[in-house]
Amino acid sequence: MMKLYGSTTSPYVRRIRILLSQTDHEFINLNIFEGEGRETLARKSPTMKVPCLEDGDQVVFDSRVIQRYLSTKFQYAPLSWDEENQLTLIDAVNDSFVSLFMLKRSHIQADQDALFIRMQKDRITASLKALNEQVAQGEFAYWHYPAICLYTVIDWIEFRELHKLEGLDALKSFREQHVDRIEVTATDPRR
Repeated sequence: MMKLYGSTTSPYVRRIRILLSQTDHEFINLNIFEGEGRETLARKSPTMKVPCLEDGDQVVFDSRVIQRYLSTKFQYAPLSWDEENQLTLIDAVNDSFVSLFMLKRSHIQADQDALFIRMQKDRITASLKALNEQVAQGEFAYWHYPAICLYTVIDWIEFRELHKLEGLDALKSFREQHVDRIEVTATDPRR
């Protein structure tokens, strides 16, 4: 049986949990920051990041690579180049917010004018705007892997209260449209 290692609050883990919602697997919830959970993660993935998938002797790191692995294993339809670009935008938002969140959680006061902070905020603003426009144009009209990833990052932003999403009405509506899906409620980090 496949084992998925991660934490319930990670949007990267959640996207794979949703993708695997109809597939037999074991989810191993880890405290990735300390103790036994951190040690388990270190044994499974030298990147020390989640998610990590174990399928027999094969261990796969990173949600994008796990998705490709599962697509090959279960013969999912391949992603188009436009969908790959959508994932890049989603991951840019996700990565930047994770970086800013980790600075805050580490009690590191970063100057708002610092290059690193400015770059993250600029990336977030531009990527969210592009994603909002794509949703408004119907590019996320059906529930597929890019839509799952978009949902998990928008919901994580709401969960962590990282951004008010003002002026991003299409993204807010997209989240509301999918909030009651069974695989979404089953993986809600608030539970």
